[in-house]
Amino acid sequence: HVQLVESGGGSVQAGAALRLSCVASAVTYSSYCMAWLRRAPGKAVEGVAAIDSDGRTRSADSVKGRFTISMSRDNDKITLYLQMDSLKPEDTAMYYCAADSRRAMAWWLLRNPIQFTWRGQGTQVTVST
Repeated sequence: HVQLVESGGGSVQAGAALRLSCVASAVTYSSYCMAWLRRAPGKAVEGVAAIDSDGRTRSADSVKGRFTISMSRDNDKITLYLQMDSLKPEDTAMYYCAADSRRAMAWWLLRNPIQFTWRGQGTQVTVST
């Protein structure tokens, strides 16, 4: 059973940077995809960035050039990162780590984030002016 635990959220001012981390355990699949999702107050869950087990990445237009997704793997434990630079107030949201074994559907899942099989509890990011 895959478990995802996020950390690294916080309250910062606009223009600052944060790095989120997610430790994924029991990932026994050789082919998979992972992503960062977010839910802003009063809005639907949005796919922020995704990466597949081949290292290919894709990001939402709203964060391109500012956010970078990456990951490392040690046996069945994966650590997923989201480097967030030049943060804006509109980036304020609960950020979730998500995973799925359907690597070929990674980009579809990014556009349909509620379809990810596993999701963590989230970490709050608040950006003030």
